Amino acid sequence: MAVSNTINIDATHDIVLETKELTKYYGSGSNLVIAVDNVNLKVRRGEFTSIVGPSGSGKSTMLNLIGALARPTKGKVFIDGIDIFRLDDKRLSIIRNKKIGFIFQAYNLINRITVFRNVELPAIIANVPAKVRHKKVIDLLELLGIKDKANAKPSELSGGQQQRVAIARALINDPAIILADEPTGNLDTKTGDEVFKLLKRLVKEQKRTIIMVTHNPELAEATDRSIIFRDGKVEKEVVHS
Repeated sequence: MAVSNTINIDATHDIVLETKELTKYYGSGSNLVIAVDNVNLKVRRGEFTSIVGPSGSGKSTMLNLIGALARPTKGKVFIDGIDIFRLDDKRLSIIRNKKIGFIFQAYNLINRITVFRNVELPAIIANVPAKVRHKKVIDLLELLGIKDKANAKPSELSGGQQQRVAIARALINDPAIILADEPTGNLDTKTGDEVFKLLKRLVKEQKRTIIMVTHNPELAEATDRSIIFRDGKVEKEVVHS
């Protein structure tokens, strides 16, 4: 089927994410691994969703598919109504840059450049004018309590500070969805709790949409909803009061 040459990158929908029969296989024959198996999921704008389950249950693969870091074997992912895997690689990269923010367990910052530059990079790629993006960087660093670290290198920061930089980088292009893969996994309990409370505040005060993979049941219970994975399938969903 032909794909239109234009996509409405600025379109927004109440259902910000939808997956239909999303499936990912690895290998073949006796070595076939079904990492994600026929998953149907909807996430509303402004919702904080956790994905939980035992190791090897498909959580991280699911996040990679939602984030367009891997293509599915079959099935669809819609972000703000855009069927993202019908796009070619160039347009898919635009979606990844503008519609999705990533927060990783290991921060994935570039140590040879400053905090300011790390946060700014996605906006440079998105061709945001310099004056606009510089203000956004400063505003985000102030929001996250690390404005005084703008000229530092990531290696000079604590783990909690580095994760705050990663959160600022994820927010810089005002993405439709923020994907957080074990965002507190490398942090001590106190710092991890602080980072999680920050994510909760972003959802409550700024109506951000966050999908978080976690092994921590207490954090999962503090989100709006938990999607429980087992053997690549959604075993059940739990809505938290």
